[in-house]
Amino acid sequence: MEFRQLISKLIELEKNVGDNQIYFIVNGLMNCLKLRAGLDQDMIDLTKDLLQKLKLSKNILDIATMQGVDPMQLIYLLAHYTFMVINAKWLRNVYLSYFYQRVPHDIQFQISQLHRKIELVDPQFHATSVHVMKASKELSRSPLTFVPEKNKYIVAEFVDSLLGALRQILDFHITFMVPVQDHILNLHEGVKSISILLHVKQENFNALPDKMKDHIGVVIIDLGIVICSISVNEIKHGLAKGTDLAISRLVKDLQFVMQEVAQTHPPSSSSLRFPRTNELGSIDFFLENLQEIATSEAGSIASPKDQIQIIQEDLLFLRSFLQKIAKQRNQNVKFQALWDGAMEVAYKAEFVIDSVALGDRLECLDTVAGDIKHMKTEALKVSDSIRNDDEAQRVANNSIHFKSQLSTLALNEVLVGLDEEVKTIADRLTRGSNQLDIVSIVGMAGLGKTTLANTIYHHPSILGHFHFRAWCTISQVYSKQNLLVQILSSIGSGSHDQYIKMHEDDLVVTLFQLLKRNRYLIILDDVWDIGAWNLLERSLPNDANGSRILFTSRIENLSLQFKSDSQPHHLCHLSDKECLELLLRKIFGKEDCPPTLIKVLMQVANKCKGLPHTVVIFAGILSRIEPDCWQEFADSLNSNTSNSTEPLELSYIHLPEYLKPCLLYIGAFREDQDIPVRKLSWLWISEGFVQKIEGKSLDDVAEDYLKDLIGRSLVMVTEQRTLAGAKICRLHDLVHEFVVAKAKKESFLQISYGSNDLLQISNWGDDLSTSTGPSPHRLCMYSMSGKELAMSRPFFPGLRCLLYFGYACMGSEKLHDGPIWFLKSKLLRVLDFRDMLISGNFPSELLLLVHLRYLAISLWYSASIPSAIDNLSRLHTFLVGGNAVARLPNTIWNIKTLRHLRRTESPQSSGSTLGHQRNKTFPPSGFTLPTRDIENSPNLDHLDSFSLAINCFGEQLQKILKKLPSIRRLKCVHADAGNQTGIVKLDSLSRLESLQLHRFYGCKFEVPMNLKKLTLSRNKWPWSEISTIGKLPNLEVLKLEKKSFMGEKWEMQEGEFSKLRFLELSRLNLCNWTAYNSDNFSHLEKLVLYSCLRLEEVPLCLGESSTIEMIEVEFCRKSLVSYVEQIQQEQMEMGNQDLKVVITHAI
Repeated sequence: MEFRQLISKLIELEKNVGDNQIYFIVNGLMNCLKLRAGLDQDMIDLTKDLLQKLKLSKNILDIATMQGVDPMQLIYLLAHYTFMVINAKWLRNVYLSYFYQRVPHDIQFQISQLHRKIELVDPQFHATSVHVMKASKELSRSPLTFVPEKNKYIVAEFVDSLLGALRQILDFHITFMVPVQDHILNLHEGVKSISILLHVKQENFNALPDKMKDHIGVVIIDLGIVICSISVNEIKHGLAKGTDLAISRLVKDLQFVMQEVAQTHPPSSSSLRFPRTNELGSIDFFLENLQEIATSEAGSIASPKDQIQIIQEDLLFLRSFLQKIAKQRNQNVKFQALWDGAMEVAYKAEFVIDSVALGDRLECLDTVAGDIKHMKTEALKVSDSIRNDDEAQRVANNSIHFKSQLSTLALNEVLVGLDEEVKTIADRLTRGSNQLDIVSIVGMAGLGKTTLANTIYHHPSILGHFHFRAWCTISQVYSKQNLLVQILSSIGSGSHDQYIKMHEDDLVVTLFQLLKRNRYLIILDDVWDIGAWNLLERSLPNDANGSRILFTSRIENLSLQFKSDSQPHHLCHLSDKECLELLLRKIFGKEDCPPTLIKVLMQVANKCKGLPHTVVIFAGILSRIEPDCWQEFADSLNSNTSNSTEPLELSYIHLPEYLKPCLLYIGAFREDQDIPVRKLSWLWISEGFVQKIEGKSLDDVAEDYLKDLIGRSLVMVTEQRTLAGAKICRLHDLVHEFVVAKAKKESFLQISYGSNDLLQISNWGDDLSTSTGPSPHRLCMYSMSGKELAMSRPFFPGLRCLLYFGYACMGSEKLHDGPIWFLKSKLLRVLDFRDMLISGNFPSELLLLVHLRYLAISLWYSASIPSAIDNLSRLHTFLVGGNAVARLPNTIWNIKTLRHLRRTESPQSSGSTLGHQRNKTFPPSGFTLPTRDIENSPNLDHLDSFSLAINCFGEQLQKILKKLPSIRRLKCVHADAGNQTGIVKLDSLSRLESLQLHRFYGCKFEVPMNLKKLTLSRNKWPWSEISTIGKLPNLEVLKLEKKSFMGEKWEMQEGEFSKLRFLELSRLNLCNWTAYNSDNFSHLEKLVLYSCLRLEEVPLCLGESSTIEMIEVEFCRKSLVSYVEQIQQEQMEMGNQDLKVVITHAI
C-alpha cells in the first residue's frame, strides 16, 4: 500500500473508529476534572490544555477532510493528533491511579515531562494548524459547505473548539496586557455569537441567504487561521501589528454578520430579558446619563456627542408619548405594542451608547438612532387619538392625607388576640419540668409566629427567669458555624469577630461551657427540618435547672422529631373581630376611626381569613389611598385573598412605580438577612431608582422611600438608629418569596444559589463563558466558593449589576490570582463582592469598568489603590473591606462624583445584631489621602461620608479637609498605632454631623460646634478632656467605647450635655460616675451601659429626668442594676409608667 493511501486509511480510521474511543478518553478526563478535589493544580492545567488541543486538532482534521484537502498535507497534524490521543489516554490512567490510590512514586516527574513535551511541540502544532486551515481556504470559492447536515455539525464543533481556544488564552495567560485581553475578549464574544447561531438558532441560520452563509464560512476559516496563529509570546508582550489588524477586521466582520442576522430575525422582547419594572423611570435614568455625556468634558467619555444629542431629543419625545399612553395601554393593543417597541429600542440604545464609551459598537449607533426615529414616527401617527386626560387612578393615589400608624418606624409589632397565647407559652417556659424541654409554635405562614416569639423573648417574666437568652434564625439555608456564632453573639462576652474566626469544635466547647450551670432560653426561629437541632444539640447542656428551647415552624409535625411526646402550640387564626381591631390599630394607632369607615373596614377584615400578615398588608394599602376609595378597594377583593401571595400582589399593584424596583431589589438579599439601611440606600441611588427632588439630598429621598415601604408593611425594621429612623431592615419570609418570584418574572433580577443555577440562567451546557441565553440585567450569587466561581466563568456581556453574598456568619471566601470572568462584564454599574476576599493586588480588570457607580470589594492584604482608579469617573460609592490602612492615589481627586468613600470591616465581621455591634473591636481601618500637589487638585464636592486614616497634622491635615467641603459623616483612625502627639483639628468641617475618632493616643482634638453625634474608642484620654465634648451645643448622641477615656472617675459639670439624647458607655474601666444635677440629663432619652464591670452606680439625679424612655444594662454589676431599678421606681412615682428597663447578664 502506498504512503498516500496509508494516510487516507488513518484519517478514515480516525473518523469512523476513533470517535468512540476518543469520546471515551475525553469524557473520562472531563469527569475526572469534575471530581478533581485534592489534585495538583499543574495536573489540572495540563489536562485542560491537552483536552483543548485534542479537540481542536480533531476538528481541524474534520474540516480539512470535509473540504477535500490532500491527505498528504494532513500528515503532520495527524501526527500531532495521535500524540495528543496517546498522552490523553495515559493521563486518564493517571487519574484512575489517583482514585484507586495506586499512584506511581515518580508521577510528578512524569507529569512535568509531559508538560514539557507539549510545550516543545506547541509552536509546531500552531504552525501546522495554520497551514491546514490556509489549505482549506484555498481549495474552494465557498470555503465551507453547510450541506449536508453532517457538515453543519462539523463546522459547529470547529467553532466551539475555537471558542475553547480563546477561553484558554484568557484563562491561562493572565499576565498579558489589558488592551490585548480586551481585544481577545471582543473576539471571544463574536465567536460565541456564531456558535449560538449554529447550535441554538439553527432556524435563523437556515433562513439566511446563501451569500451570507458563504460569508460566514469565510469568516469561520479566517477565525481558525488567526486563532491558531496567536502565540504565547504575543500574548505576553502585545500582539504583532498584523495579528492585531486581523483580529480587528474579524471583530468587525462578526459584528456585521450578527447585525444582518438581527435584521432578518429581530429578537423577541422576551428573549432580550429587559427589566419590565418602572420602565419610565429607567428611561429617565438613561436620559440623565445622556445629559451627563452631553455636558462632559472632552475626552472624559468617548462618544460622538452630536449623534447622541439627536438620540436624546427623539427619546425625550418618546418619553413624553409613553407617559400619555401609560394608563390606556393595557386596554389598547396598538398602544401596548408601541410601548413595548419603544422600551426595547430605549434599552438597546442604552446598551450601545454605554458600549461606545468603551470604544465598542460605534458602528451600531446609526442603527439605534434609526430605530428610535422609526418609533417616534409611529408614535406621531397615533398621538392625535390619545385621550388628553391626566386624571390619576383614584385607588392608586399615592398621597397620604391623614395620619397613619404605619408611617412610624417601630420595632414592636401591634399585638391583637395574642395576650392569652403569650401567657400560655411563657408559663410553659418558666414552669414545669426542670429537665431541658422543647416548646414549639407551629402554624401557617403569615400567622405571626415570629412576632409572638419575639414578644415572649422580651416579656418581663422571661427576662427575670433566665440567666441567658439567645435568638437564632434558622431558615432553609444554614450551617453549624452559622448557628453557633449567632447564639454566642447573643449571650457571649466575646466579640463577633472573635467567634467567627474560631474553629467549629471550639465554638461548641465555648457555648457548652458558657451555658453550663446557667438557666437559658434559646429561640430557634423559622425551623424547616430536624437538621439544625441535630447540629446544636451537643452544644446545649442539660443541668436540670429549667432551661428551654423554643422554636417556630410552618411544619406541623416537626416537633415530634425533636421530642416524641411533644405538644406543639398551634397558633390560631384571628377572628374577624380581631382582624378588624388589628386593622384599626395599624391604620389609626391610638386615634379613633371615623364611624363612617367602620363598615368598609369590617368588609376588608372579613377578607383577611384570620391572617395577621394579610391584615397589615391591607392596612398598608388603605393608609396610602383616600378613604373615599376604600369601598372600591374592598369590592375588588375576592375570595382568594386567603392565598398568601394575593394580598402581596394587590399591595404591589398599588405601589407607586418608583417604589417597585426598590422593593424588588431587596429580594437580592438572603431570606431572613439583616440588611443595613444605609447600604441599601446607596445601592438604590447607584441603580438610578431614587428621583431627584429639589431641596433634598438623594440619601434623604431614599430614606423617605424606605419609610414608605415600611409604612405599607412590606419591609420590617429590625434595628433602629440611635435616635430616629431604621438602621437594619429585612423582609418577612412571605414578602421575600413573593419579591424573588416577581423580580424573576419581570426580568428585574436573577438569583443563583450555585454553579448549576448559573448554568440554567445562561441556558448552556457546562460553561458559562459560552452562554447562549440573553444576558441578565442584574444577577445575585449566593454562597459560591472562590474555586467554584473561578470554574464557572460567569460572563454576561449585558450585565449591569452583580451582587455576591457569602454564607451568613461564615468566614469569607478567597478569590485567588487568576482571570476574574465576572469583571469582563464591562457594562456593570453596580458590583458588590465584599464577601469574597481578593488575594493579591487590586484587580486591573476593575479599572476598565468605567460605568461603575457602586463598587464594594475586599482586599486580602494592605493594598494601595492604583492610580488608574480615576478611570471610574462615574463612581458614587467606593467601599473597600479589610482591616488595614489603604493608600489612595493622587488621582482620587479626579473622581468628582464620589459620595461615599469607606473602609469597611473585614467580611467575616460584617454581621449585624444588637449584641455584637457593641462587642466588636474597631481596627485601624481607613484611607490615607495624598497631599502632593494637593492645592492644584479639585475638591470632592459631593463626598458625604468618608473613612480617613490620619497620618499628618497641622497644615497638611487642613489642606486635606479643605477638599472635603460637604462631609457629613466622618470616621477617623490614627494611621500609626503608636503613641503620637498632635492636634486633630476638625472644626473647619462646617457641615459635619457625625464623627468617629479611634486610636488617637496622646492627641488633642478640636471638633465643629454643629456636631450631633460622636463616637470615641481607644483614645485613652483622661476624663478631664470630656468637658470639651460636654460643651458642644448640638450634641445629641455620645458613644464612649472601649478605652476611649482612662481613669476611674467621671464628674459631669454644670451646663454640660444640655442637648444629649442618647448616651452609651461600653467596656470602660470607670468606677465612679457623678452628675452636677439633673440638667445634665434634661434631654436624655436612652442610656446604654455595656460591660462596665467596675461601675457600681449611676447618678441618682438621672431619676429626675422627665425625658428618659429606656435604660439597657448588659454584663454589669448587680449593684449597678439596683441603682437602675431604683431610678425606674422613681420614674414610676413621677408618673412615667413607660420607662423601659432591660437587664441582661447581671454579674
